[in-house]
Amino acid sequence: MDMTDTTILRQHLIDPEICIRCNTCEATCPVGAITHDSRNYVVDAARCNACMACVPPCPTGAIDNWRELPRATAYGVDEQFGWDELPPQKERTPGPAPAPAAAEPAAPTPRAADEAEFRATTYGAVLPPWSAAHAYTNLYGPKSAQRSVTATVTGNVRVTEAGHDYDTHHIVLDFGAMPFPVLEGQSVGIIPPGTDAQGREHHPRQYSVASARNGERPGYNNLSLTVKRVLEDHQGRPVRGVASNYLCDLRVGEQVQITGPFGSSFLMPNHPRSNLVMICTGTGSAPMRAMTEWRRRLRRSGKFDGGRLMLFFGARTQAELPYFGPLQSLPRDFIDIHLAFSRTPGSPRRYVQDLMRERAADLGELLRDDNTHIYVCGLKAMEEGVVLALRDVVAQAGMSWENTAAAWKEQGRLHLETY
Repeated sequence: MDMTDTTILRQHLIDPEICIRCNTCEATCPVGAITHDSRNYVVDAARCNACMACVPPCPTGAIDNWRELPRATAYGVDEQFGWDELPPQKERTPGPAPAPAAAEPAAPTPRAADEAEFRATTYGAVLPPWSAAHAYTNLYGPKSAQRSVTATVTGNVRVTEAGHDYDTHHIVLDFGAMPFPVLEGQSVGIIPPGTDAQGREHHPRQYSVASARNGERPGYNNLSLTVKRVLEDHQGRPVRGVASNYLCDLRVGEQVQITGPFGSSFLMPNHPRSNLVMICTGTGSAPMRAMTEWRRRLRRSGKFDGGRLMLFFGARTQAELPYFGPLQSLPRDFIDIHLAFSRTPGSPRRYVQDLMRERAADLGELLRDDNTHIYVCGLKAMEEGVVLALRDVVAQAGMSWENTAAAWKEQGRLHLETY
């Protein structure tokens, strides 16, 4: 940063009090300007070109914050990492009009250059389906009238086979008389008790809701989460996840502090003839379970009008696939299920994108229908492979990928939520 530059910069900043660390902004930024450490997500002023690509997908609005100051005194990345809250807008003397964060887009990182021809995130919609129900968001949080709401644990059941490292729990939380309306596809923030290594309160961790809009138990003010106990990071190094271990160890009757709800785009359509294509891995199954359960309840009540459901679900082994038993009991004329296992001893590795290509004829038929909506949820590593598979299936069905993908994005029909 040139310390003699007096040009006024409109610097893009992320509010650490509201941010739920969902990684959407970093995954969306086309120039690699957003990064994070164990606590904060921050924007590098030297790289940010104010393209606004990261703003619409943010579920909380934490990303939409700006400060005007001389470019020479812009807040650095290391300084932002140390923040617990945003600094106030500084007074400044009259000077040149605010300039964009960079006159030219910053040179892409090697990774961005490698992905220049195909970037999966560019195809994800930031608008909800036209028929989606209205989503309530940010009812509880640091900038709301009430910082958090208390929920009581009414259930905690392991949903993967015992004796395996992949320990995943289905946790039911009841809000009593406190309002907490959620829709399928939304998420909540869990605040672990205690403090971090610096003595600061833990920030909320985001979890997708796994239950239908009328509750895990219909008619009750409750919801459920799907939580994997984290004992190592993505590189296999030992680490004990603060929130996941806290949640997995909860007992019935204990209380949890929750913020949210979050999310206004990854929502299912209400149109009774709409089709759902759901593609997920691991705990990315949570929103898919919620959508499937709501459709199942509609079907049982006679309000379901023929929309088709197709699920592609991946895990390392059958023992590590959450909800394997309940999935087998769903009627085959209700949902078309395809399971991919990548670590089954003695069998070749198979991923969800492999099954998508194998079922290209049936999947392509659904993708031709303007009433079809596609949802992708799971680890970030799956995202590009899945969207490339969608591209192949669309081409095999005789459609233009660019035209089809553009329509999906404009109409809120392809939703990507990876982490």
